[in-house]
Amino acid sequence: MRDLPTIGGNEAVNKWGFIAMHAALAAGFMFLLQRFVLSATQETSLLWALTFAVCAAGLAYKQANR
Repeated sequence: MRDLPTIGGNEAVNKWGFIAMHAALAAGFMFLLQRFVLSATQETSLLWALTFAVCAAGLAYKQANR
């Protein structure tokens, strides 16, 4: 995925898209895990999903800037 050619401003779009995708997938996974596998409440599941989304976005941001 990183070896795709980018032209001009598309590199910034690809970087932020990668970060957003990473955060969304982490949040979705954590919400489903908490809600349906661990039988947590909806509020707890959303809180964990938000926490993991922020952490995943931070990690993706650091990786995108390497």
